[in-house]
Amino acid sequence: MGLAALLDLDGTLVDSNYQHALAWYRAFRQHGIVLPLWRLHRSIGMGGDQLVPALGGAEVEERSGDAIRAAEKQLYLELIEETEPLPGARAFVRELKDRGHRVVLASSAPANQLEYYLEKLQARELVDGWTTSDDVEATKPEPDLVVAARAKAGGGEAVLVGDTNWDVEAAARAGVPTICVLTGGFSDQELREAGAIAVYESLEQLTRRLDETPLA
Repeated sequence: MGLAALLDLDGTLVDSNYQHALAWYRAFRQHGIVLPLWRLHRSIGMGGDQLVPALGGAEVEERSGDAIRAAEKQLYLELIEETEPLPGARAFVRELKDRGHRVVLASSAPANQLEYYLEKLQARELVDGWTTSDDVEATKPEPDLVVAARAKAGGGEAVLVGDTNWDVEAAARAGVPTICVLTGGFSDQELREAGAIAVYESLEQLTRRLDETPLA
């Protein structure tokens, strides 16, 4: 039995990081807080339970955290149809399956967003499972999501494929190495400094060079 391939969704399989940044910007702004979009983008990959206090501070979290998170979910749904699978996403999943790996989509997205992605990727019958926000108590950079995804894959050795330093940190806390792609807007240098074992420009490049990774 091959390794468990745990695949991040936002920014890795689906081109959605910038839509999330815009949704967070609008959600904070609804509550009188204007944050630079670049700062929001730098925090994409964190879950809302981590992002709001990290960017807004403890007082904003206590006063408006739940309302901001609820607003972001609704605002993102207004943008979700503008998101698309990244080039080569489904072919990458198919290649992993052809090589005998167990494939689990590691996401803390709400179930309705996850369902949308499954349809867009045409991956429902292709993958071995997936996680949603219902499977985790604390989101990245806490390790809960990676632990839950590995459990859905049946345990054992695993590799995470992600796109942010938050992916790398969460996986490291769970004892799982991370391969990264640049499609989320984070640089090669910062992903490697965070601890990624390899970084590729795209899923297409990673698929072509899979033999040089633990997912060979």
